[in-house]
Amino acid sequence: MKRLFGAAKADIEAEARALRIEAARARVLVEESREIVIVLDGELNVLAASRRAREAIDGLADGHPLPTQLLQGSTYEPVLVPYEVNGDRETLVYLREAGELPAYEELRAGFTAAVSHELRTPLARLLALLETASLPGADPLELLEQGRREVEQMRELIDDVLFLSELETGRTTVVLGLHDPEPVLNEVAEELRESADRAGVTLVFDAEPGVEVPLRPRMLRMVVENLAENALRHAGPGTTFALTVGEDGGDVVVTAVDDGVGVDADDLPRLFERFYRSDRARASRGTGLGLAIVKHVVTSAGGSIEASATPGHGLTISCRFHGG
Repeated sequence: MKRLFGAAKADIEAEARALRIEAARARVLVEESREIVIVLDGELNVLAASRRAREAIDGLADGHPLPTQLLQGSTYEPVLVPYEVNGDRETLVYLREAGELPAYEELRAGFTAAVSHELRTPLARLLALLETASLPGADPLELLEQGRREVEQMRELIDDVLFLSELETGRTTVVLGLHDPEPVLNEVAEELRESADRAGVTLVFDAEPGVEVPLRPRMLRMVVENLAENALRHAGPGTTFALTVGEDGGDVVVTAVDDGVGVDADDLPRLFERFYRSDRARASRGTGLGLAIVKHVVTSAGGSIEASATPGHGLTISCRFHGG
């Protein structure tokens, strides 16, 4: 009998532990949601709310009623999901800005179409290479090398798309303290030296002593790499690309300057758009996402970015991180 009682007690404790874990997990799911999510009891009192909900709605507190104007006649579009827990009625409330979902769906559909289009080009080239390999007199080693470059192009595109997705969903933290930029600049300069030699572009990296950038090293690396690679693809042979990190009026400024072919005035406003390429850059093997990633990282850190250029006289991109 004692053994049976002990076994039953162990089962109860295990079940209680499982319930506590499930409850904790559910609270984290609500708390960390990037949406405005609120859980209400049968009297419309708040039981739980996501962090974003508490930031967006003044006075929202557990145990207090949810303002009725949020459910009727506000700028939010509520989605109510009623359910029962142990016989008690509760409601899960999602709030979104009016028109937010259609705009998001339009953006998602456009982005998906753009990614599909960008992948189609290297896939078509790869298929053509495979067909050529079966022809008499074909050079298999050369065709394999060309095929490898096409696969690498697709891998870069997928990596960039996934990285942008991480940024936009908040899974990647951009700002985490202040960091010395010099180690990152040295690493990028070393890794891009061979590519720069092939492109005929001279790379110059420099950071003022004592200046620290408010970006995680990985994020700074993404900014520096993409700015440099943009110049390697578009500046042209015999040019110089210089990236400097310094201070200006209390702000930290990362400036990228090349003396290459520049950008037409009509193209300049669209320089940071995803997949946008000027007519002159259509032949580039880049993913078309590099400068979009730079902008997203900089603005996510509370900074600003701007570009200026004159055709035939190079391109300047300034990333400014505003001081406290």
